[in-house]
Amino acid sequence: MDSAAFITAFVTLFVIIDPIGLFPIYVSLTQGVPARERRAIAIRACVTAFVILAVFAFLGEAVLGGIGISMPAFRIAGGILLFLTALDMLFERRTKRREDQAEEAEEDYPDPSIFPLAIPLLAGPGAITSVILLAGQDSGVQSTLAVLGVALLVLIIVFGLFLTAGYLERLLGRTGITVITRLLGMLLAALAVQFILDGLKDFGLAG
Repeated sequence: MDSAAFITAFVTLFVIIDPIGLFPIYVSLTQGVPARERRAIAIRACVTAFVILAVFAFLGEAVLGGIGISMPAFRIAGGILLFLTALDMLFERRTKRREDQAEEAEEDYPDPSIFPLAIPLLAGPGAITSVILLAGQDSGVQSTLAVLGVALLVLIIVFGLFLTAGYLERLLGRTGITVITRLLGMLLAALAVQFILDGLKDFGLAG
């Protein structure tokens, strides 16, 4: 993976997983939990999310081929999905949905590491779609491992933010978080359009 591909993969996964937007949810889910247990929750969530993304990075394209879906078609569909996610970020709908999921978890799940942290907040449809698309851009195990390395880097950033979530929340405030989320949404929209254009180009070449 060259530097341009690395930057594209990193930006895509960073924006989709959205560590900055996740840490207030993590704070609310672990409010009143001892520091040691909060760390354990963060570790379980990140490890589970990485395993899920790894499975789809290696097997996602094979599964799609088995049911007759081409990568150009999936790339276009994935781009549309990412664009809708970007719209949610720009108009703050995703934040509201995540808060609703957090409230549901507080009522039904005393341990939020698997739900909703790992699924669907870290390894949600957008992240799964992204790793399949990024891993499918180049054939070979090395490309898939490179994408997983980028995913691991993003999850390490998530883990670091989780450990300092309380401090960062006080530092940025709600306004700062909103501004950053909007900027990330604009960037994601541009990346989504690029996915769609690449899918249309590949479809034209395949036809």
